[in-house]
Amino acid sequence: MASLPGFRVVVLVSFSVFLTVVLGFGLPALLNAAMRLLGLPETSVTECIVGLYLAFVACVAMPRIPRGCVKDKGGEGAKELEEMHSDRMRVLQLDVCSDEQVAQAVDHIRGCLDEPEKGLWAVVNNAGVSTFGEVEFTPIDTYRQVYEVNLIGTIRVTKAVLPLIRRAKGRVVNIASMYGRMGNIMRSPYCVSKYGVEVFSDCLRYEMKTWGVKVSVIEPGNFIVATGILTRDIVADTSNKLWAGAPSVVKEDYGMAHFEQQMALMRSYCNSGQKDMAPVLGDITDAITSKRPYTRYMPMEPHWWIRVQLMTYLPSAISDFLYF
Repeated sequence: MASLPGFRVVVLVSFSVFLTVVLGFGLPALLNAAMRLLGLPETSVTECIVGLYLAFVACVAMPRIPRGCVKDKGGEGAKELEEMHSDRMRVLQLDVCSDEQVAQAVDHIRGCLDEPEKGLWAVVNNAGVSTFGEVEFTPIDTYRQVYEVNLIGTIRVTKAVLPLIRRAKGRVVNIASMYGRMGNIMRSPYCVSKYGVEVFSDCLRYEMKTWGVKVSVIEPGNFIVATGILTRDIVADTSNKLWAGAPSVVKEDYGMAHFEQQMALMRSYCNSGQKDMAPVLGDITDAITSKRPYTRYMPMEPHWWIRVQLMTYLPSAISDFLYF
């Protein structure tokens, strides 16, 4: 009898084949119907399919514009930016959890603008932290810390600069995650915060429509290697804290063997993911500069994109069976 993981692989592959067949036969039929409706020759279907394919290839192959991102004014990224000696750039240290620092940053921005009355074109909320741990092992304080940075920090900065953004009819770009669209084991604090970023961005987009402000969400996939957000040292340190801080009843019920198995899973992620941040930076650039930016950008590997779609749109019973 085939193992359950093996059966899941068979189901996923079968679904992919089924989808390919449906698109292979269904797309030409759909285009034929559209051609007849428009009074055009059905022979144009081939050209349409080729055109769609070329557009897809052009989209995938379009080179991304490399950018740097800064988390710490004393970090390498900040130093590299300062060494450019651009009179159009300022580097500030900012704690997004501090009302005072955010207010000071906004005052600094106003002072740097040649015409403050015309506002500020864009804000990119990129500050974020991540952690892991099963729900019963994760302290409430950890949920608060992640929530405070990832969600409340995004809201705090957005509210502070929004009057300037509205004047410019500019852009708000919020960095969420694929985990803002689907949950996963061991990631509940992070998922909770990123789900919040998603729905906050939606609500803000509805409100800002009358002001001409565009709100976009970037939903990166796995960029662990590129960002260094998860290392074996971080896993070791976090796992020690999780086990030491867990209630005795949780330790007894779960057992050390189960706990070590989950920590081994997290260690296996340390060298995973895309190595180049260019897809994310390119999407941020497009969200800021395009006349018609997308509501959501999904820079991620194909298998993660498929997983997001399946977990978003399939009945939970099916997606749970496939992935958990």
